[in-house]
Amino acid sequence: MKKGKVYLIGAGPGDIGLLTVKGMKYLRKAEVVVYDFHLNAQMLNYIDHDAEFIYAGKRGGHHAMTQDDINQALVDKAKEGKLVCRIKGGDPFIFGRGGEEAEFLVENGISFEVVPGISSSVSAPAYAGIPLTHRKFSSSFAVITGNEDIDKPESSIQWQSLASNFDTLVFLMGVKNIEGITKKLLEHGKAPETPAAVVRWGTRPDQKTVVSTLRNIAGLVKEERIKPPAVMIIGDVVTLRGTLKWYEDKPLFGHRILITREYTQDYEPLEDLGAEIFEFPTIQIAPPENYTGLDNAISSIDTYNWLIFTSANGFKYFMQRFLETGGDIRDLKGIKICAIGAKTAEAVRKSGIKVDIIPDEFNAEGLIEAFSRQAPGGSLKGIKFLLPRAEIARELFPQKVRELGGEIDVPVAYRALKPEGHWKRLKRFLKEGRISIATFTSAATFRNFVDLMGEDAMDLLRPAAIAAIGPVTANAVKKSGLEVTIMPEEATIKAMVDGIIQWAAKPERS
Repeated sequence: MKKGKVYLIGAGPGDIGLLTVKGMKYLRKAEVVVYDFHLNAQMLNYIDHDAEFIYAGKRGGHHAMTQDDINQALVDKAKEGKLVCRIKGGDPFIFGRGGEEAEFLVENGISFEVVPGISSSVSAPAYAGIPLTHRKFSSSFAVITGNEDIDKPESSIQWQSLASNFDTLVFLMGVKNIEGITKKLLEHGKAPETPAAVVRWGTRPDQKTVVSTLRNIAGLVKEERIKPPAVMIIGDVVTLRGTLKWYEDKPLFGHRILITREYTQDYEPLEDLGAEIFEFPTIQIAPPENYTGLDNAISSIDTYNWLIFTSANGFKYFMQRFLETGGDIRDLKGIKICAIGAKTAEAVRKSGIKVDIIPDEFNAEGLIEAFSRQAPGGSLKGIKFLLPRAEIARELFPQKVRELGGEIDVPVAYRALKPEGHWKRLKRFLKEGRISIATFTSAATFRNFVDLMGEDAMDLLRPAAIAAIGPVTANAVKKSGLEVTIMPEEATIKAMVDGIIQWAAKPERS
């Protein structure tokens, strides 16, 4: 029997980029995932969806599982021979009860490893522009739990020492007790005018920072309705925020952008400018259920004049089947290749195949115009096309080819399916208005999104700006009664991303 193991992984404060490489490596291998509430939901997309997911978080004081239940679940799953990842916000050994979980694993003979994470005690201040140490202001800092009962007789917190021996104080989980914390520090000699700040949802687009003094910070937190999770920083380093504030000044700070297809590097500029990506693919690409049509076309490949690829997926699945059935790249000699879009053309060229045409317009109309320009008198008579494509696709181009006298075969090369995903958190984020822009790269991504979200999908989307990659996608959105805010002239992800950046930069948006 395979021997199980538990990895206690620190997931960092929220920004997905702050998850460690080692943590990501083990998450990709996970067979069981036990996770908390305060995690970036995008993290779950990196885990094999065949894994077992166990929610162990708490929100608003409600615990989904007790600590004893969590401990036992880790042991039970490891004893089944599973690779278990216990994901915890921040660092598992900094007020994360990771030490208790590790002790229980040892008591039960379970092998484990700890993967440290970036604690909110250092990351939230850093994203707020507050260094915890600085040669002119601070040479020491202390990190203190803020959820201890301030009034209990036997406090484990040395208030006198904190007030006098450390230049910077960082309190985690202290918003509910902030009045008691500030009162204790003042009673033990901390100067009332000491600068103080509270950072809520540090490193996330929801980040909010308030700055005051030790005397007044509790009142400001109440006035601004700051709720957990939040970090409080007390000390002269807080004065540096005015100079060092960087994250909240990014052009796309505050935006959480929904992408309904798999993440690619084309989306990186959005993150570089401060946006957070919420990845929720609504399409899963799979081979066709039946290869008959594609195999028939491949067996007579030498009869075609043109081979057309409308997407990198179309090329990938065609070539995969072409080679599986004994095809040789030399068999394509003499056949001209048309690729729709730069990404498709790049995929074709990487296989050592020359691309003869990339139409100016990335749609059926552009294709017809491109081929008509090459045909005598605009007639396609005697020209035979092969268009391997998705199972569900527009018929406009094949129909027009036949009208102009050409022959065309359109075998299914791949299918676009609705994947199973973790959609509950997305639904909650939409309800709470925490998704500012939703992007759709095809009509299918939009239709599948609506199916997955259910009957209230339109109401959930209405507050967000909608970006559609092109007119076909935009029409699908408009037919549902929603408005399209952003649509680029060129139907590519890069152009759509540029459109989002330009839209966000408009003066009326600031």
